Amino acid sequence: MANTDSPIVLAFSGGLDTSMCIPWLTERHQRPVVTVTVNTGGLDAADIRRLEERSRALGAREHLLVEAREAFFNEVLRHLIFGNVRRGQLYPLCVGAERGIQASRLAQAARELGSTTVAHGCTAAGNDQVRFEVALKTLDPTLEILAPVRDEGFIRAEQVRYLEVRGLPVPAKSSAYSINRGLWGVTIGGTETLDSRASIPEDAWVLSAGAFEANRPPRRLVIGFEAGVPVSLDGERLAPVALIERLESIGAAHAIGRGIHLGDTILGTKGRVAFEAPAAELLITAHRELEKLVLSSLQQRVKEQVAAIYGDLVHEGKQLDLVCADIEALLGSSQRRVTGEAHLLLRPGSVFVEGVVSPHSLLKATRGVYGEAAGEWTPADALGYSRVLSLPGILQTRAGGGA
Repeated sequence: MANTDSPIVLAFSGGLDTSMCIPWLTERHQRPVVTVTVNTGGLDAADIRRLEERSRALGAREHLLVEAREAFFNEVLRHLIFGNVRRGQLYPLCVGAERGIQASRLAQAARELGSTTVAHGCTAAGNDQVRFEVALKTLDPTLEILAPVRDEGFIRAEQVRYLEVRGLPVPAKSSAYSINRGLWGVTIGGTETLDSRASIPEDAWVLSAGAFEANRPPRRLVIGFEAGVPVSLDGERLAPVALIERLESIGAAHAIGRGIHLGDTILGTKGRVAFEAPAAELLITAHRELEKLVLSSLQQRVKEQVAAIYGDLVHEGKQLDLVCADIEALLGSSQRRVTGEAHLLLRPGSVFVEGVVSPHSLLKATRGVYGEAAGEWTPADALGYSRVLSLPGILQTRAGGGA
């Protein structure tokens, strides 16, 4: 039986689900609740203050804010950049990718508080319940995991009533849309994303509403990379988190990185979500083009295959599986020569790569000039190579009864 003095450690976002969990867990289990918010981006000072105030008002014994943006980049995002990861060739895993980091910090907080019980506010319908629990059980198989909203089948009206009858604050329903925001972007769910027919309205976009009407002039950017890691913007060296946050602001002003992803959920159903990922769009686009300049075709082919698998594993909450460390090692090794700059031109709704430069350019390494001069071989070499390369086709034609 759990120690009644040991707290239940609750992952806290401040929304209705996790807000109701505080008094419900306290009453049902007769144990104190400590809330933990893991900052993986998207929180300003006012947000942080409101989260603590709300947690205390709802009866939590203590509220902890864990700063994890840098860890999120180092442990997750840099690998997504190295792999140019997009789910469904579109979605850069804006929010789901951070659940593993959040779970690890939640488990760490529980250990430091002497607790073996953690809780989350996920419902039975989404991906996050799986991501949290796979990660938590991988980190510590002995953890007791509570999920009141899912396991008790609470609906929104019941949660509101539960708080109201106790005189507890109910989070304001400020929007008809479900919004999740982190360092790598924003996801937006609403009535329109429940089927496959239409987009969300212009005013529902979080970062870029009205950007097309603003009539902003084109803007040029230069993003610098060292061994695959983004390190500078227009010649100014920046830490990765600061660079990502600045790119989000710049890209959002031009409505860069909007999309609606239609794909497969972890549970096997189809799902649809709108997203805004300006920084991810700019960085992945720039990084991919720089890689084309410095990596061989075989490196690119192998890397694309394992990166797709890696993206699936992160999406499913399995990024703590040892195979992910193996893939990360390969992706990291592939980046040794991915150093240089990408020159981008931003227009409303689009990013165009004007050029890339690198000290490891394979284009510069050749003595030939594509379409102009061979340089590396003679005309006779080219003739012989073409003859050898055509041999399989010749044999197939003969075998089929041709000449």
